Amino acid sequence: MKPSRYLLSREALKLQAKRLRAELASQGQEISHSNALELVARQHGARDWNTLCARSGNELLLQPGDRVKGRYLGQDFQGEILGLTLQGAGESRRVTLHFDQPVDVVKFESFSSLRQRVSGEIGLDGCSVRKTSDGVPQLIVSEILQSGPAR
Repeated sequence: MKPSRYLLSREALKLQAKRLRAELASQGQEISHSNALELVARQHGARDWNTLCARSGNELLLQPGDRVKGRYLGQDFQGEILGLTLQGAGESRRVTLHFDQPVDVVKFESFSSLRQRVSGEIGLDGCSVRKTSDGVPQLIVSEILQSGPAR
């Protein structure tokens, strides 16, 4: 079974809030459902419930050591995340990848240029901010194949 490190669905997050509210009520602390939603949002690192809803299910939670797959300049790859740094307000990340097999980044048949270690800036969805001339993200980290060592 593949590890699921995506943020939970909106329904699962609402269920967490419902359970939190019920547990607190059983301990004599009544809170509103909206307060429970806000607490769940903060627990997941979001500013508020609306922010969490916007991200739910779309954010790929990566860490160094993860084995991932995706596409770089139109070529499929599998490799390992060597480095990961949050950029700006945390809406994007600088990632350094080491591919298992070098990928040819040139489409011209008479010439090739192989890359095995690359860095790029990706959004929370795993897609790079920069795009190729045909509008496709330069780097797409699409799936976690195996989680790296625990933090």
